[in-house]
Amino acid sequence: MAQTSPVHTQETCEHTNITSVPFSNINIPMDSVLAVDEDIPTIDFLMLFSDDPIQQSKALDNLSNACDEYGFFYLVNHGVPDSVIEGALEGIADFFEVTKEEERKEYVKSSPADRIMWGLNSHAEENREYLKVVAHPQFHCPAKPASLSKALEEYFKRFQDVKIGLARAISMILGLEEFYIEKFFNLKSGFDVSAMNVYPPNFQSKGSIGVPSHTDPGFFVSLIQDVNGGLRVLSHKGKWINVLTNGKYKSHIHQVVVDTNKVRRISLATLHGPSLDTLVIPATKFVDHFHPLGYRGMTYKESLEANGHHEIEVQSCLEQLRL
Repeated sequence: MAQTSPVHTQETCEHTNITSVPFSNINIPMDSVLAVDEDIPTIDFLMLFSDDPIQQSKALDNLSNACDEYGFFYLVNHGVPDSVIEGALEGIADFFEVTKEEERKEYVKSSPADRIMWGLNSHAEENREYLKVVAHPQFHCPAKPASLSKALEEYFKRFQDVKIGLARAISMILGLEEFYIEKFFNLKSGFDVSAMNVYPPNFQSKGSIGVPSHTDPGFFVSLIQDVNGGLRVLSHKGKWINVLTNGKYKSHIHQVVVDTNKVRRISLATLHGPSLDTLVIPATKFVDHFHPLGYRGMTYKESLEANGHHEIEVQSCLEQLRL
């Protein structure tokens, strides 16, 4: 299979968001690692399911290291055609170019039942315009332009196989039954939210930050963008941790910067989560006398609403879960 365009993925397996604190204000422990785009490991999706046991074992080891040490990785040979990825990014560009700002304001947050949300931030702490949509299990999208809905629906449809494949691979590296995460999170009915972001060129921004430092909820986040660069990952050993593995894997803090943007940059980040009614609690495999239960159970829906947020905002509530 020809190598497809890389997709950023962030492995969270958390009831694993936005802390509006820039890196300069974070107390960074001595074992932290700051990684930029070129430092992030690359995972070959095809090799995770190779018929050659040696190749598969090596690919699974690479995935395990990426999840353990970084929480981020590039995914190649994932099977989503370049034309589908390019179509999604072009559809997003069409939305922000064809519609007027007054039209987009129709989607300003108004109700907990919102399935489409728009926002615009231009200040020292954040510089982006964004559109969020619930992509799964039911697909929602603005009616105009038609190119956006068609392109996004095709992209999300194609990515479902990648989501399920990663769930199976991560189950294996955790020593779980291959279908454990897929069934535990009920991913066939998983609550996926996509954020379409437009970042300004640096000469138009009001600061160096596109999106402030944050971690993300759900199972994992996939990211595609039309211009490379802008992502920084901060690895904090043991500080940002997830619920499912009772602390084995970390949720790594990251931010988006715009100070190197020479042109406008568009990205599509999708937070792939459990079904809303899934009770997320540490798996029994990771709880014993030496590793006591660290988190109480809560449905994914309850966790997203715990701090007064709406589901579409996909904000986590890790502190409320901690015992």
